[in-house]
Amino acid sequence: MLDLNRRGVIGFFGGAGVWPLAARAEPARMSRVGVLLYSSPEADPQGRPIRNGLRERGYIEGRNIAFEYYFAEGKPERLPDLAAALVSKKPDLLLAIGGDVAPFAVRATSTIPIVFYSSADPVQLGLAASLARPSGNATGITLLQDDLASKRLELLKEAVPPVSRVAFLWNPDHPDNELREAQRAAHSLNVRLHLAEVRGSGDLDNAFHAVRAAGCDALYVVSSRHTTLSTPKIVEFALQNRIPLAGGWGAWARAGGLLSYGPNVSEMSGRVVEYIDKILKGAKPADLPIHQPTRFELIINAKAGKTIGIDVPPTLLARADEVIE
Repeated sequence: MLDLNRRGVIGFFGGAGVWPLAARAEPARMSRVGVLLYSSPEADPQGRPIRNGLRERGYIEGRNIAFEYYFAEGKPERLPDLAAALVSKKPDLLLAIGGDVAPFAVRATSTIPIVFYSSADPVQLGLAASLARPSGNATGITLLQDDLASKRLELLKEAVPPVSRVAFLWNPDHPDNELREAQRAAHSLNVRLHLAEVRGSGDLDNAFHAVRAAGCDALYVVSSRHTTLSTPKIVEFALQNRIPLAGGWGAWARAGGLLSYGPNVSEMSGRVVEYIDKILKGAKPADLPIHQPTRFELIINAKAGKTIGIDVPPTLLARADEVIE
C-alpha cells in the first residue's frame, strides 16, 4: 500500500489556534481544499502568505475551510500517486505549488478546479492552452516574464561594468525562456554566457567546477526548484570565489547575492489567494487568465558587494527598491 504523507485541516498552515476575526465577511459554507506539495508544509515558503491572505478574506481553518494535503518529501517519483490519491478525496479545489508539481495535478483530474503557483511556463508545461484563456480546469500564477532575463543581465553589467564572462546556472528541464532572452542581451552587452547545468542538487559541484574552469567573473542564477533549494550553497560559492551573483527574486540578494530583480513573491501569493477565493465562490478556472507579474523590485546587497570588493555605482543604488547595507 502506498505510504501517503498527508495531514488534515489544522496542520496545513502551521498549527492549531484561534484566529482573530477576519476583516471581511466569512464564507458561509465549509470548503475543502486539497494541496499537493513537492517537499513538506514546513519547508514550503508560500504557506504563510497564503494563510494570511485566506484569513484576510474570511477563511477560518476548521470553521469554514478545511485543507487536506499530500507532500512528496522531495521525491518527485511519488507525485503521480499522491495526486491520484488527493483527487480521490474529491475536494472542492486543488492547490498545486510548483511547476514540477502542477502537471501531476492536471493529469489526475479534468473536473476538479486547480489553482497552481509556478515559476515555469504554464503553456509549455501543458497546464493551459494559453495564458489569456486557460480553457481547462486549471489556472493560477506564473512568475515567468520573458524580458526579465535581459533586464537582470543589464543590471549586473551596470553594477559591475568589467563583467565579460557570466556563468548561467540553470536547469534545462525547467520550462522557461530565460536562456533565449539572456543570450539576446548578452550579445548587445558584449558578455559571453557559459552554461552550467543543475538538474538536481547532485549537479552543483560539477557546475561550480565548470564555472571556475571557464574563468567566469559573474554568476546568473535561474530560479528553479533545485537552485532555490540550494540557495545557501550557491551564494556561499559566489562569495568564496568573489564573484557577483544576480538572481530572480529577493531571496537571492537577501541571502548574500549582489542583486536580484523580479516579482515580489509574497505579492504573487496574494494572487493565488484571490483565485482560490473566486473559484470557491463559483468562478470557473477557464474564465480566469493566468496571472503574470506586472511589478518588479530591484534589491541590491551592498554589504555583499563590499565583501567581494565591488562598490555598486550610486546611480544604481538610487534606483533600487531595497539596499542591504
